[in-house]
Amino acid sequence: MSIVIKDKEFEVYLSADEISQRNSELGQAISRGFAGEELIVVGILTGAFVFMADLCRQIDLPISTSFIRVSSYAGTESTGKVRSVLGLEEKIEGKNVLIVEDIVDTGISMDYLLKSLSDLNPTKISIVTLLHKPEAFQFNYALDYVGFEIPNKFVVGYGLDYDGLGRNLPDIYQLSTP
Repeated sequence: MSIVIKDKEFEVYLSADEISQRNSELGQAISRGFAGEELIVVGILTGAFVFMADLCRQIDLPISTSFIRVSSYAGTESTGKVRSVLGLEEKIEGKNVLIVEDIVDTGISMDYLLKSLSDLNPTKISIVTLLHKPEAFQFNYALDYVGFEIPNKFVVGYGLDYDGLGRNLPDIYQLSTP
């Protein structure tokens, strides 16, 4: 099945069922990884809000939640520059932090965020991302929990957008090849 958003055509890449199953597996792995500990789950706005909501319901631990907003995209391309729009208000010093990201491709935004959060002296920072593009990744920091590795193609749906549209789609679509 394909859809059109603005001027681009997209085809289904990951179904809602595949995403739901993987969220369950990630939640179990995170629960095991932080067993007996409290966790602050920090979602990266705007794209991670759908993934974070579903993932949090799969984590069997005492958690608190927060959000931060960073962006390096314009349209379908990374700008290579990060701008922090909304900062973290909770104190994370001495606490376990799980960053929830919708997609890590170049890694520029995450690198910026890791450096910024490390300055706040958490006990541990871990990363969970629904999608990872290894071909585009420019750094060597660890991604602790990865939902799916995908090719270096633009994707939309399940929180990810194309110029603000498509976040509400239950499936993930990739840009169709001409």
